[in-house]
Amino acid sequence: MTAQLTMYSTPWCGYCQRLKGQLDREGITYTEINIEQDPASADFVMSVNGGNQTVPTVVFPDGSAHTNPSIGQVKSLLGL
Repeated sequence: MTAQLTMYSTPWCGYCQRLKGQLDREGITYTEINIEQDPASADFVMSVNGGNQTVPTVVFPDGSAHTNPSIGQVKSLLGL
């Protein structure tokens, strides 16, 4: 199964760790990008968060980006 989501994160972000664990438990695949190692991804995160590097920022298959979504929101947006 190919990744349905792209999650922009940092290794120290507790919210990112929580969401990753929830996604794993639900069997929802994702690609994770560490914005501290990829300046272009940090720029993208800032562009969708009013200039802030707020993580987790999740991009869905339809191209929409959501900041710190709950697992319920993720499932709803994926139609699960």
